[in-house]
Amino acid sequence: MAAPKNKIVKKTPPTVPSSWAWLTQTRYLGLGLFLLSVLLYANTFQHDYAQDDAIVITDNMFTTEGVSGWPGLFKYDTFYGFFKVEGKAKLVSGGRYRPLTPAQFALEYQLFGNNPHVMHVFNTLWYGFTVLVLYGLLLALFQARAGWDKKLPPSAVYWIPLFTAFLFAVHPLHTEAVANIKGRDEIMTLLGSLAAVWLLLRKDKLCYILAGLCFFLALLAKENAITFLAIAPLAFYFFTNESIPKIAQRVVPLVAAAILFMVIRSSILGLDFGEPSGELMNNPFLKVENNQWVPFSAGEKAATITYTLGRYAQLLVAPMPLTHDYYPRQIGILTFADWRVLLSLFLYLGLVVYAVWGLKTKSVGSFAILFYLLSLSIVSNIVFPVGTNMSERFVFMPSVGFALLVSWLMATYLSGLKYRTGLLLGLGLGFAALTILRNPAWKDNYTLFTTDIHTSPNSAKLRNAMAGELSVRWAGLPPAQQATQQPLLQEALGHIEAAIRIHPTYKQAYFIKGNILNYLRRYDEAIQAYQQARQIDPGYDQAFDNLMITYRDAGRYYGEQRGDIPTAIRYLEQAYQALPNDTETIRLLGVANGIAGNAPRAVELFAKNTQLQPQNARAWFDLGTAYYNSNQPDQANQAFQKAREIDPEIDRKVQEGN
Repeated sequence: MAAPKNKIVKKTPPTVPSSWAWLTQTRYLGLGLFLLSVLLYANTFQHDYAQDDAIVITDNMFTTEGVSGWPGLFKYDTFYGFFKVEGKAKLVSGGRYRPLTPAQFALEYQLFGNNPHVMHVFNTLWYGFTVLVLYGLLLALFQARAGWDKKLPPSAVYWIPLFTAFLFAVHPLHTEAVANIKGRDEIMTLLGSLAAVWLLLRKDKLCYILAGLCFFLALLAKENAITFLAIAPLAFYFFTNESIPKIAQRVVPLVAAAILFMVIRSSILGLDFGEPSGELMNNPFLKVENNQWVPFSAGEKAATITYTLGRYAQLLVAPMPLTHDYYPRQIGILTFADWRVLLSLFLYLGLVVYAVWGLKTKSVGSFAILFYLLSLSIVSNIVFPVGTNMSERFVFMPSVGFALLVSWLMATYLSGLKYRTGLLLGLGLGFAALTILRNPAWKDNYTLFTTDIHTSPNSAKLRNAMAGELSVRWAGLPPAQQATQQPLLQEALGHIEAAIRIHPTYKQAYFIKGNILNYLRRYDEAIQAYQQARQIDPGYDQAFDNLMITYRDAGRYYGEQRGDIPTAIRYLEQAYQALPNDTETIRLLGVANGIAGNAPRAVELFAKNTQLQPQNARAWFDLGTAYYNSNQPDQANQAFQKAREIDPEIDRKVQEGN
C-alpha cells in the first residue's frame, strides 16, 4: 500500500507474539550472523594465493612495497603495478581504478609480510561485517516501513531482515568473493554501499558526512557501487513515507561522493572508455570469420548476454556446479533460436513488469527485484563491456536482492511462521554445506584449475592456465623425477592444444606451448610456437627471450647429448645472432666450433667472452684451450696463466667438470 504523505510517524518497535520474541533479540542474532559468516569460511584460513591475487598482491610492485606503495596504488590504473609499463594497464575497455583493497593488502603486507593466511582471515572478517550491516540496514528499513504500512505483520519486520541476511551469508555463489583474496573488492564495495544507506536513515549531519565517506570508499573498492545512486533513493521510496524531493535531498552525500570519485578517476584514466578490445580474452563478443576476428552481430551479442543473465538466475536458485571461469567458449555464441535464451528473456521481462507494477504499491518484492536488476546491470555487459561473459563474483551484490525476494515471498505467501522458518533454515543449511564444500577448491591455483576444468572444459583461458600450471609443476621437480613425470607434460600439451583450437590467436597459449615443447626437447616445434606468439604480437618480449633460450638449449642438447655438432652450431648461431653478448651462448658456440675443428672461430668467440667477463677464470681457461688447439702455445699459456691468477683451483675444477 502507498504511504501517507507529509505525516509524522512515531517509530516504535513493533510487537511480536511471545513465542517469537527471540526475533527481537537483534544484537544476539546479529552476532550469530557474524559468527556464522566467519565460520563458514574458516576452512580457507590456511589457503594460499590463487587466480588474480598475483595482479593485486604478489606480483604488484606497489602492494609488495607495503604502505610506501600507497601513492602508486592511488596514482595509476589498478593493473599498472602488475604490468609495470605504460600502455598495458587498460587492457579492458575503460580501465580499472580500484585502489582501496590493494591499499589494504599493502598494509597487511607491511604488518604481516607475504602471508596469504592472514589476508584470508581478513577477507572473512570483512564478509562477516557486511552480513551484519545488511541485517542492521534491513531492520532499520522495515521498522521505518512499519510506521506507515499497517498491513506489514510485526513478525515480518524482524523475520525478513534476519532470513535475508542469513540466506545471503550462506549462499555458495559468494565463495569466489570470500575464498579468493582478490575478491575483497566485492565485499568492501557492498559493505560501504550498505553502510552509507544505513547512515542516511539516521537523519544526522555527522551521519550524512560519514555516509558520503563510506560510499566514496565503496567506489574506490569497485566502480559498481555507482548503482546505489539508484538503489538508495528507491530504498527510501519503498520503506519511508518521505516525498520525492526529501528523498533527493537525502541522497546528496552519495551524489557528491560519486562526483568526487569520477573526477579523480577521469583525471587518472581519462574520460574515453575506448573501443572494445580486439583480444578474445578481454572481449568475449568476438568470432572468427574468414580468418579474422570480427564482432558478434547485434542479435548474437544480445542473445548471449540474455543467456548469461539466465545463468545468473539459475545459479542463485540452484548454485551448482560452480566454477571460477566462464571465458570463451565456455559460454558459446548464442542466438534467439535457442530455448535457453528465450526462457531467460521471458524471465527477465516478467521481473521487469512485476518490478514496475509494484512501484505504485511500494511492494517489497518490487524493491528486491529492482535491487537485483540495478546492481546486476553494470556487470551484465549491457551498459559497457566487462571483459568476460560472466563471473560468479559479479552477483555478490545482486544476491542481496535475491535473498530479500525469497524471504519476502515466503513471509507473504507461506502461512505459519514455524513452517516458513523451517523451510528457509533447511534451504540455508543446504547452501551452507555447498559453501563449505566449495571452499577447498580455492586452496591454490593447481587445486582451483584441476577442480574447475571439469566444469569449464570449453574455456580457452582455463585450458591455458591448466597447461601453464602443469608445466611449471614439472619444471619445479628435481631432475631425477622429471624423467618419470613426462605424463604431466603430455597432459599439459593436450590442454594447450585445446586452448589454441578454441582461440587460434591466443599468444599466451603459443608461449606456454613453446615452453612445454622445450621441456619435451621437441625444439623445432617449440621454436615454431614461440615464433607464432611473436607473429601475433611482435612486441612479446617473453616469447623472444624463451625463443633464444630454446635455440641455446637445442644447441646444448644436440652437441652434448646427441653429438650432432653441425645441428648444434646451427641452433647456437641463431641464438648468437639475436643475443651477441649472452656469455653462455658464446661459450657453447665456441666449444662446438672447437670440436668441429674451426679453431679460429673458437678463439674469436672465447676472446669475446673474456672481454665480457674479464674476471671469469673459466672464460680465460676456455680461451687458452682454443689457442692451444690452434697451435698458438704462447697465447695459450698467457690465457691459462690469467685464469690461474683469478682462480688457483681452475685446473682442478675444469678436470672435475665444474
